[in-house]
Amino acid sequence: EVQLVESGGGLVQAGGSLRLSCAASGFTFDDYAIGWLRQAPGKEREGVSCISSKDSSTYYTDSRFTISSDNAKNTVYLQMNSLKPEDTAVYYCAASRGDYTCLAADYTGQGTQVTVSS
Repeated sequence: EVQLVESGGGLVQAGGSLRLSCAASGFTFDDYAIGWLRQAPGKEREGVSCISSKDSSTYYTDSRFTISSDNAKNTVYLQMNSLKPEDTAVYYCAASRGDYTCLAADYTGQGTQVTVSS
């Protein structure tokens, strides 16, 4: 069974930081790009960041965020710094076999809420 389990979301003040984690299981980790999408209320889901498990190449939409991967643990992390209220969204872990942005995800997790207060 494929599982992408997110953790690390929560409430933080503007300017603060959060680190999200995504633990993957049930598929061959090295064959996928894994990363993060987010969806704010009333908005479409958008890509945030993605990393190739095979060669560690990365895709970012925001320089405040850093993605990393621990292949030994099948886990991907997203360090988010200088958070803004507009970063408030549900953040989804996503795994894609063919899309380096992770937008065309083959698998997604249940999501974790990130709320940034002003």
